[in-house]
Amino acid sequence: MKVYRNKKAGENIIRTYDALVKAWGIEVEELDINTPYGTTHVIAAGDENNPPLMLFHGVGDDSALMWIYNAKFLSEYFRIYAIDTIGGPGKSRPNENYNKKFDDIVWIDSILENLKLSKAFFAGVSNGGYLTKLYTAKRPEKIIKALSISAAISTEDSENQITAMMKIFLPEALFPTKKNVTKLIKKLSGINYAVFTENETIMEHYTYLLRGFNNMAMTYHNVRAFDSIEVDIIREKTVFLLGLEDPFVKFGGKETIEKNSMKAFFYEGAGHGLNHEKAEEINKKIVEILLNKI
Repeated sequence: MKVYRNKKAGENIIRTYDALVKAWGIEVEELDINTPYGTTHVIAAGDENNPPLMLFHGVGDDSALMWIYNAKFLSEYFRIYAIDTIGGPGKSRPNENYNKKFDDIVWIDSILENLKLSKAFFAGVSNGGYLTKLYTAKRPEKIIKALSISAAISTEDSENQITAMMKIFLPEALFPTKKNVTKLIKKLSGINYAVFTENETIMEHYTYLLRGFNNMAMTYHNVRAFDSIEVDIIREKTVFLLGLEDPFVKFGGKETIEKNSMKAFFYEGAGHGLNHEKAEEINKKIVEILLNKI
């Protein structure tokens, strides 16, 4: 399945991806890991003797964009591994096995095995938060502690996430003009949306993503609700960080967190891009929660 709509779109996305990674301002190692479903791209940084932290981004973005304001700080405390979701618009590349039988757990198992990690800290934003919770529910022995950022928890009585996404992303995502891209970012964000709109490289890259990424390439990632047993496991291992201006939080996310007695921290004035909008505060919170430091 094609990840990009055409060759030119792919070139623009990769060029601006590389510019964003350069803007991290740290030395990185870019790895391509062979998994059963294709090549998974990983950006690694930080001392190899530091505890490992697996980082997962959201749908329709990539590691370069997701961790631009976090990687430098986190790499001082962790050996970070920022994973480009296979089927996503980053540098991972699916093979012929990436089909209806795709299994996120098998995919992440393979990444850890290739990195020679028996367990690690996990953190993810949006859909990356879902992947973090899913892996926690199915492989709790491999999770030291987990963070779900800008992602609540879907249970069997939660509102349909597809419906929520359509309410939020449409119509702007269908017509990604410069004006609509800015409008969409403002819909998703809180008061600090300028961390996106005033960063030219982010705006250029995000515009190319909206115009050039083939969203159908994520079809085989089956997002589902968690049952009561899984919720109990997630509760034990996971801390949630959520912006109160996040439209997903407003569409029932806060209620599900409270109903299921999850440990969570809520941030006034912050939206879906919480780790960008309040980067300094969130960076410190991640270290505090995971390592009991700061």
